[in-house]
Amino acid sequence: MAVFYQQSNRIFTLQTNHSTYQMKVDDMGFLLHLYYGSKVSGDMDYLLTYYDRGFSGNPSDAAGDRTYSMDVLPQEYPVLGTGDYRSSALIIRSADGSECCDLRYVSHEIKKGKYGLKGLPAVYAGENEADTLEILMKDSVSGLLVKLLYGVLEAEDIITRSAEIVNQGGGEVIVEKAASACLDFITGNYDMISFCGRHTMERIPQREAVAHGNHVIGSRRGTSSHQYNPAVILAETDTTEDAGKCYGMVFVYSGNFMCEAEKDQFDQTRVVMGLQSDLFHYPLAKGESFLVPETILCFSNQGFGELSRKYHRCIREHICRGRYMQEKRPVLINSWEAAYFDFNGETIAGLAKEAAELGIDMVVMDDGWFGKREDDNSGLGDWQVNEKKLGCTLKELTERVRKTGLSFGIWMEPEMVSKDSNLFREHPDWALQNPGRKPVMGRNQLVLDFSRQEVRDHVFDQICRVLDEGNIRYVKWDMNRSLSDFYSVNGGSGKVAYDYVLGVYDFMEKLLQKYPDILIEGCSGGGGRFDAGMLYYTPQIWCSDNTDALDRLQIQYGTSFFYPISTVGSHVSAVPNHQTGRNISLNTRAVVAMAGTFGYELDPAKLKGEEKEEIKEQVKRYRKYAGLINEGDYYRLTDPLKGLCAAWMFMDGKKEKILLNVVMLESHGNMPVSYVRLKGLEADAVYEDADSKKRYFGSALMEAGLPMPVELKEYPAYQIELNKI
Repeated sequence: MAVFYQQSNRIFTLQTNHSTYQMKVDDMGFLLHLYYGSKVSGDMDYLLTYYDRGFSGNPSDAAGDRTYSMDVLPQEYPVLGTGDYRSSALIIRSADGSECCDLRYVSHEIKKGKYGLKGLPAVYAGENEADTLEILMKDSVSGLLVKLLYGVLEAEDIITRSAEIVNQGGGEVIVEKAASACLDFITGNYDMISFCGRHTMERIPQREAVAHGNHVIGSRRGTSSHQYNPAVILAETDTTEDAGKCYGMVFVYSGNFMCEAEKDQFDQTRVVMGLQSDLFHYPLAKGESFLVPETILCFSNQGFGELSRKYHRCIREHICRGRYMQEKRPVLINSWEAAYFDFNGETIAGLAKEAAELGIDMVVMDDGWFGKREDDNSGLGDWQVNEKKLGCTLKELTERVRKTGLSFGIWMEPEMVSKDSNLFREHPDWALQNPGRKPVMGRNQLVLDFSRQEVRDHVFDQICRVLDEGNIRYVKWDMNRSLSDFYSVNGGSGKVAYDYVLGVYDFMEKLLQKYPDILIEGCSGGGGRFDAGMLYYTPQIWCSDNTDALDRLQIQYGTSFFYPISTVGSHVSAVPNHQTGRNISLNTRAVVAMAGTFGYELDPAKLKGEEKEEIKEQVKRYRKYAGLINEGDYYRLTDPLKGLCAAWMFMDGKKEKILLNVVMLESHGNMPVSYVRLKGLEADAVYEDADSKKRYFGSALMEAGLPMPVELKEYPAYQIELNKI
């Protein structure tokens, strides 16, 4: 077991291979946080201190003891109404209108295996891989129950947290704020690393000191968003890629979220991760319950690199599911940048023929194949094949593609509807709109109310007919605007943001159950919904709509802090690049795209003969290294936002095979040599370059590095295979 309870002092200890998490039920029934960090022995309640703190209130149970205050003590699940003026994990408005909740310990249960969350994605594990701790807390006045859930994956150094809120009182209560995890640190100075950006430039690391006051990131857009990713790192100020202590918090959810970090008046640090409190007030009638999405916690005392590798293993093996969880993904070519909306069946068949000659596995027909869809102003919601445009049925087109030896994939945007569509004309009330107001438009489209079962069922039936006719093997699920009109006939505005996401999850689960052999790739204008919640249903996500290799180095660098390479949709696109206008060599574009699922976004018919030959070799090279890339340990060797080169490597679990990748970022006269130092090797082992046959000791490669060529080229890239001998 990884969960221990000491009855004598009511201390809970969660142990993983390299970390300890400890908490205590005190004499008044409050659940106090004691410690989270490197593995330790013994009881940590000696860390609690008690002093009379001015203007910090004392619960009535303290019987006049001014040294006892919830405004100072570290807590597991702080709530509004106990005299704690820091960020709360839970705010409840009771039936009488008061906003107060006082949770006290009732009981607990320790179980083998990992808890699940009905209707929500969550880490899963076998009975012998995890343990669960359930702690029941109760507010005696309102009758509200809160079940705190802890999952411990000992071998993975992973602890998960969630909460179930149950109304057992006499009247309706409103959940005004709900988080799944709070970390309180009574000492230390920390930086918060968040991952911010915008459409076509997502997940750029941002490191800021946690100072007095409240630093808040999050999303109100209905999705996890391009602007902030629902994953953060809290790091000691001297923590680096390879050394120091850091804590990760990954929210397993694809909608509105909020993360708060603050240093309080006594220099203690609190971080809270959960649902966005704006646009959220969730009513619970008597007997009803509410599940807070899960947060995945992880600790590393060996810097960010080790933290990332732990998250990679957790997400790859305990979040992603199904056939493609570990199976090698097809190398595909997508029609979007090859043809945009200007295509017919002959275009797609021709693309497949060209792709087959290059050794590619799959052709994907992107936007424009359905309804009245000649541009992005109409047709969404009408998921019927436009046979007039294609010049054939979908079945006929699929058969033509399959005769080339390729499988066939298709693009969809199930959550959206165009005003110029038959669906909207027939069911205008199915779109999210505020009553009596004209809707906010995005890309000339509206969002379907996926909180409503009848809406989901209608779209599901349409899409299944398409998938059945075309024998589709891949679906790119896109979502190309933010939510803005948060109102539903299913419960006004306070419920819809949450219920909408659960509706999307319900739809995806049904799709996976019906079509277990279809590979679904998530997308929201690229990386606008790149989160662990979506990866539970789609084992890969289109990393960004920006396919420029130089920009992708930064985007994929930030993505790698939490998300495994096997989940990163990355392709070689045409030049000049359609987002930046930049010209980058075909080799460099391929090296960058191989830090992902790999594929192409271009028209092969427009390539020169030597370029086609180069692509054939790229496809062969990717297949050779696909297992190492997708399942090996990933090491960031440089920061592409700094320095002269971007470098990263993949290494198998036995430390016997390495693939080193380097892209030179700058070119100047009389250029200095860049030396790339490798990581994680066996110091005394000898490694041989597969091409040059040169041999190096692991210690030399890690301490002095490999010199990169100085070439009169712009952004040259290198892949070097090293094998232990």
